[in-house]
Amino acid sequence: MQSIRAEVRILDSKILSDDWYTLKKYTFDLRRRNGEWQRQNREAYDRGNGATILLYNREKRTVILTRQFRFPVYINGHDGYLIESAAGLLDNMSPEKRIKAEAEEETGYQIDQVEKVFEAFMSPGSVTEKLYFYIAEYRPDDRTGAGGGIEAEGEDIEVLEWPIEQALQAIDDGIIVDGKTIMLLYHVALKKIV
Repeated sequence: MQSIRAEVRILDSKILSDDWYTLKKYTFDLRRRNGEWQRQNREAYDRGNGATILLYNREKRTVILTRQFRFPVYINGHDGYLIESAAGLLDNMSPEKRIKAEAEEETGYQIDQVEKVFEAFMSPGSVTEKLYFYIAEYRPDDRTGAGGGIEAEGEDIEVLEWPIEQALQAIDDGIIVDGKTIMLLYHVALKKIV
């Protein structure tokens, strides 16, 4: 199926917030499928693009996950601590280079070879971010540090090594509720990688 580019005329944009990231309100005309133009207003949150990685060990049938506090999920009724695959914003780096650095910062594992599996927009109704998804096999001797993230950036990350079966069960039990992590865990299970 061939992709079609939307016909859009952006008429106005206003910055609503430029503190942590940028929130803008846009007014634009969109050509509908019937050929008519329709005026719309939308807010878009721009935090940059990111990358995420699931580290796995085939022999042990384990995965490396992280647990950290996430304020937005806390104010939405969750306990605040999400179990996730390592991830981070690109910060003007290539996705592959960034995710290798992020894996080491968050998990303590230094990974040389990563495999890109797909790209996805995680919340396209309001957030511009595109995520690059990676997987990589790890060995115990790839661990060069404790991980835990960068304290100056507010990170206090717990590193978890779980059997793949435990991680998949945690999705069913509502313990793992992070979208990117669910996608990567199902990917390695569906493709029988772990």
